[in-house]
Amino acid sequence: MKIASVIVDVPAKQTDKTFDYLIPDKWKDVIMPGMRVSVPFGSRQIQGFVTEMKSSSDFKKLKEITEPMDLTPVLTKELLMLGDWLTEHALCYKISAYQAMLPAALKAKYQKKLRITDGTVIGDLPKNLQPFFAERDFILWEEIVKKGLVPEFQKEVAKGTVEVIYEVKEKVKKKLVKHIYPLLSPETLAIEKEKLPPQASKQKEAIDYFIKNSEPIELRRFTAELGISSGTVKGLINKRILGEKMIEVYRNPYENRTFVKTEPLPLTEDQKKAIEPILSSIGNNEHEVFLLYGVTGSGKTEIYLQSIQKVIEEGKEAIVLVPEISLTPQMVTRFKGRFGDQVAVLHSGLSQGEKYDEWRKIQRKEVKVAVGARSAIFAPFENIGIIIIDEEHETSYKQEETPRYHARDVAIQRAKYYGCPVVLGSATPSLESFARAKKGVFHLLTLSNRMNNQALPTVEIVDMREELRAGNRSMFSRTLLEKLKDRLEKKEQTVLFLNKRGHSSFVMCRSCGYVLNCPHCDISLTYHRFNEQMKCHYCGYEQHVPVFCPECQSDHIRYFGTGTQKVEEELAKILPEARVIRMDVDTTSKKGAHERLLADFQEGKADILLGTQMIAKGLDFPNITLVGVLSADTMLHLPDFRSSEKTFQLLTQVSGRAGRHELEGEVVIQTYSPEHYSVELAGEQDYDRFYQKEMMIRKIHKYPPFYYISLVTVSHEQLMKVVSVTEKISTFLQSRLSNESIVLGPVASPIPRINNRYRYQCLIKYKREPELGKALKAVLDRYQQEIVSDGLQISIDLNPYILM
Repeated sequence: MKIASVIVDVPAKQTDKTFDYLIPDKWKDVIMPGMRVSVPFGSRQIQGFVTEMKSSSDFKKLKEITEPMDLTPVLTKELLMLGDWLTEHALCYKISAYQAMLPAALKAKYQKKLRITDGTVIGDLPKNLQPFFAERDFILWEEIVKKGLVPEFQKEVAKGTVEVIYEVKEKVKKKLVKHIYPLLSPETLAIEKEKLPPQASKQKEAIDYFIKNSEPIELRRFTAELGISSGTVKGLINKRILGEKMIEVYRNPYENRTFVKTEPLPLTEDQKKAIEPILSSIGNNEHEVFLLYGVTGSGKTEIYLQSIQKVIEEGKEAIVLVPEISLTPQMVTRFKGRFGDQVAVLHSGLSQGEKYDEWRKIQRKEVKVAVGARSAIFAPFENIGIIIIDEEHETSYKQEETPRYHARDVAIQRAKYYGCPVVLGSATPSLESFARAKKGVFHLLTLSNRMNNQALPTVEIVDMREELRAGNRSMFSRTLLEKLKDRLEKKEQTVLFLNKRGHSSFVMCRSCGYVLNCPHCDISLTYHRFNEQMKCHYCGYEQHVPVFCPECQSDHIRYFGTGTQKVEEELAKILPEARVIRMDVDTTSKKGAHERLLADFQEGKADILLGTQMIAKGLDFPNITLVGVLSADTMLHLPDFRSSEKTFQLLTQVSGRAGRHELEGEVVIQTYSPEHYSVELAGEQDYDRFYQKEMMIRKIHKYPPFYYISLVTVSHEQLMKVVSVTEKISTFLQSRLSNESIVLGPVASPIPRINNRYRYQCLIKYKREPELGKALKAVLDRYQQEIVSDGLQISIDLNPYILM
C-alpha cells in the first residue's frame, strides 16, 4: 500500500497540516514528493503538494489521489525543507510558502461546474433549468451567475438532483509550434523526388532540404527560408513524404537581441584582494556570508561574474538577485554576454508564459545561472555553488505580503544547506548587514576606489530656501540651471532625479485650505496630469479634478508639489532645445518600454533623462556628467525610522551615476534641509561617518540593528472592533514576553484607513524572545474564527520594512 502525505491548497489553521491519500495503482510509480496533485477534499477537487511517501497511515478510510498535475516534481527535497523553515520564520501557512516558490503560471485556478447527479434525469428538473442540460453534460458556474439563477440551482443542489464539481485548471499553456519532418530516409526521399513532375520545382526544393537535414524544422521558418507556400508543404504531407507535429518551444523574451560575447577583465589589486576569500570558500565548499562594500563604480559586477565562472567550472549553479528596478537591460547584457545561453532571467517585465519557460529551463537543468528579482531566490537548482545579492540594502528584497520573507535570509538558509558562499554587494549597505560585518558575523570585503581610479563626482548641495529668498520660484536652482545649459552646449548628458511619481502631490483650495482626500482611505488623492484624474495610490479610487472647491465653492483650487510630468513641462519652457526622456510608472508600464527608453538615451537621442527611483541604480553611461536631484528630502519626513538611511542610500546611488568613465562628473542636490546629516554626508559620499551617526540614533531609540522589531496590524470595517482587538493582542503579548521587550501600542497606523477598513497596530521591540513566535501564532489561532467569518484581518510582519 502506497500513501502520500499532501498539503492542500486551503490556507487556514485547520488545514495547515498534511492529509493522507492513497495512491491508485496506475499512479504508483509516477507520484513523488514535491509534485502537485489533484485531490478530493470535502466536496470538491483541489490542488495539493506531496511532501512525503509512506506505507501506512493512522487513518482507516483514505480517499484516493485523483491525478498528478506534474510529470516531474516542481519542488526539490531542499525546497520542501525550506518550506518548513519559511513557515516558522515568516509565520505563514505551509501552502503559502510552497506557492511563493513557484512562478505565477503554476498557481492553480479552479473552475466550478454543475452537472446532473447520477440517477437523475433531465425531466426531474424544473422546466426553466432543463434547457441547460439538453445538449451537454455540465454548465459553468459563471453562466448561472450571469443569468441570475444561483438561488434556483442552490435548491436543486440541496435536493440532490444537481451537484457542483470543482476542476483544477492550469493557468499555464506550453507554447507549441507546428514543425515539419521527413517520414522517409534520405535514400527513399531521393527516389520520391525523381517521381515528381518537372513543374513541381518547389516540392523538389523542399525534398532537397530534408535529404540534407533530417531534423524537424518550424513550419514558419521552413517556408520563409525556402520561399515556398504552405500549400506546397501540404501537398508533400498528403503524399506521406513529410509529416507534421506540434513541438514545444520556449518563449524567449530576448530572441530579437544578440549579446556580444565578453571575456573576463583583468582585476585591480583591490578586486583581487576581495575575490580571493570568495573563490577559496567556493573551492572548499564552505558556507560563509561576504559583505562586498564598494563605492559606486568600483567593479563589483566583475567580481560577481568571475566568482560565477569558477562555480560553473566546478559544475555547480549560481543565483544572482538584483533589485527589480535595476534589472535593466544593462545587467542582463552583462550576464548574457559572459555566460550566453546558460542564463535564465526572471523579472516582472516578462509575461507569465515567458517567466514559466525561464523557470522550466532552470528546473530541467538547461541553464547554470538564474538572474532575477526577489522571487528568483527560489530557483529550483539542486547544486548551488554561490548566491549573490546585488544592492543588498534595497527594500524590494522584502516581500510585503504573505509569506513576508526577506530574500537575504532565504539566501543564507539555502546556502547553509549547500555549503556555499553568499555575497551581499552594495555601496551603501543596510545598517543591519554592516553591523553584522563589523561584529564578524559576516566577512567584510572592501573596494574603496573606482575602477579606473576616477574621482568620485563633486557634489554641491543647494539650499532651496535661499533660492526662494532670492526670488527664484522655479523648481530649478540657479546653479543647476547654469550647469544644465553648460551640458547642452558641450553635448554631454544629464540625469535629473525626482523622488516620487505623479504630476503633483495633492490638490488644495487656497480659500479654505480643503485638501481632496480619498473617500475610502485617509490619504490625499494624487493628481495625474496625463488624464486629468485624481488617483488614490492605495485603493485605486479615481475621480475628475473639481473646478470648484467641494467645501466652500471657491474656484481657487490649485496643485501643490512636483511630479515628473510637471518637471518635464517646466524644462520645455526654460530649455526648449533640450531633448528629454521621462521614465516613471506611467511611461514604463508597457512591456519593453523600459529597455527602449534606456536604449534611446544610450544612443544619444536625448540630452536629459528625467525619472523617479527606477533610474537611481545600475545605469552606466559614459556620457553622463551631471546628476541633478530635484527634491532630496521628500523621504526624510516619512514616519519611518529608516527614512534617513533610505535618503542617504538613494542620494549616494544617484550621485554614483555621474562621471563613471573618462569625463568628470558633477552632482547638484537641491534640498530644503541641507543641514540634515543624511543629506550632508551623502554629499561627501562618507558612508562610514553616516553609519556611526545613524547607529547612535538607533541605539538611543532602540531600533534595529540593536533591537529586532515585529509589527502586528489589525484591520476591520468597524473602528471599535479594531481598537478592542488590538488592545487585547497588546495586553496578551505584554503578559507573554520578558521585561526587556517593549510593546508599543495599540495606536492608529500612519495611514489609519485604507479601502474603508480601519487600521491599528502594535510594534514589538525585543532582543531575545524565544517565545515570541509561539505567542504570535497563538494570537492568529485565537482570532482564526473571526478572520474567516467576520472579515477581521491580522497581519504579522516579523521584520517590517514599511511601517505605514
